[in-house]
Amino acid sequence: MEQILDAILSGSATRADYSAISVPEAYTGVVVLAEEAEMFAGMATADKNPAKSLHLRDVPTPQVGPGEALVAVMASSINYNTVWSAIFEPLPTFGFLARYARAVPAAAQHDKPFHVLGSDLAGVVLRTGEGVHRFQPGDQVVAHCLSVELEAPEGHDDTMLDPGQRIWGYETNYGGLAQLALVKANQLMPKPAHLNWEESAASGLVNSTVYRQLVSGNGATMKQGDVVLVWGAAGGLGSYATQSVLNGGAIPVCVVSSAEKAELVRSMGAELVIDRQEHGYKFFSEDGALDRREMRRFGAHIRDLTGGDDPDIVLEHPGRETFGASVYVAKRGGTVVTCASTSGYDHHYDNRDLWMSVKRIVGTHFANYREAWLANRLVEKGMIHPTLSAVYPLSGAGRAAAEVHGNHHSGKVGVLALAPQAGLGVTDPEMRARLLPEINRFNAGGV
Repeated sequence: MEQILDAILSGSATRADYSAISVPEAYTGVVVLAEEAEMFAGMATADKNPAKSLHLRDVPTPQVGPGEALVAVMASSINYNTVWSAIFEPLPTFGFLARYARAVPAAAQHDKPFHVLGSDLAGVVLRTGEGVHRFQPGDQVVAHCLSVELEAPEGHDDTMLDPGQRIWGYETNYGGLAQLALVKANQLMPKPAHLNWEESAASGLVNSTVYRQLVSGNGATMKQGDVVLVWGAAGGLGSYATQSVLNGGAIPVCVVSSAEKAELVRSMGAELVIDRQEHGYKFFSEDGALDRREMRRFGAHIRDLTGGDDPDIVLEHPGRETFGASVYVAKRGGTVVTCASTSGYDHHYDNRDLWMSVKRIVGTHFANYREAWLANRLVEKGMIHPTLSAVYPLSGAGRAAAEVHGNHHSGKVGVLALAPQAGLGVTDPEMRARLLPEINRFNAGGV
């Protein structure tokens, strides 16, 4: 790895230099182990500790197949799918790897007793397989997490509709929380030149997801002036959603869980903020039924903030705890766009609130390549900024995942892989200097 890192840090290595570097037979990655898939059996979700199941291990370097690329990973980040993988919920990921290996013969190497996790990366291309032309060894890249074979006709209009689409690092092996990663070449996008490695690695999954949810015609098709309710507005998904709403000329109503997080979203430029902790919102009564009185109180709070407007769009990702309220408060003809369900998948809502007010529920799951590319372009142009609250070394990935699991974080939590320290990788210092006040508003990371 020393030769690879020296080439990257030198800033002067050529494509020929990278092609001449010997790829090691093994590398270090953050893994879960099949033999430990039952280690949390019988425990409540909140009590499961990712730091106990995530291990730093040396794993064999995979072969690079047609249409693939091997990337030297400088930095990655933690997403909720990392947490779910680490606590083996809703089920262990090894079944995904086995099905991938059966469905795609060239994917047999993904079915291992270990699973290298991670659905984000920023790094440098080392090798490309047959048929790869857009990216070459030495290119600085970030990756989005959609892996798709495109064998089915459904995927050719929108790759997210392909029945074989998978999330890299969750439903495939050799993810980004490692020194090396194996990706499809059509997952790669240019690294933003004004950002360092850990900042660049923060945006791929969440920013692309937000773009599809809010901006794309496959989501809510947000327009100027729309009122958008953003749950968890200081978190990974929510912090990017808040920026996208503001950037798109819409009006965010940001829901957070503490006074500190309320100040964070205000620093992003949001003016309408609801602290759930301060106001004590709980949308289920003691007997487990939806509390319509509480939902009315919440809706009235939103209208007080907006001058009488209900949300045109609700960006819904907490799931069980909030879904009924989301459907209730959306305006007549409004849209609830949903993914993730971090508080539980079993959603309850009163269907009268949906059908009688002609509302829509739109399910979204990450983004297609075009949407991810456009979302990354906004980061490249300095219109959307990374939102890091902390950066850990690769050996601290378990602690980082535990922070996210416990909702102790704001924005994204980064992880350094090959990068020896934070702050490296900026190749456009002039643009960075111009944007630094904005970057610092959103990025409070540190090792």
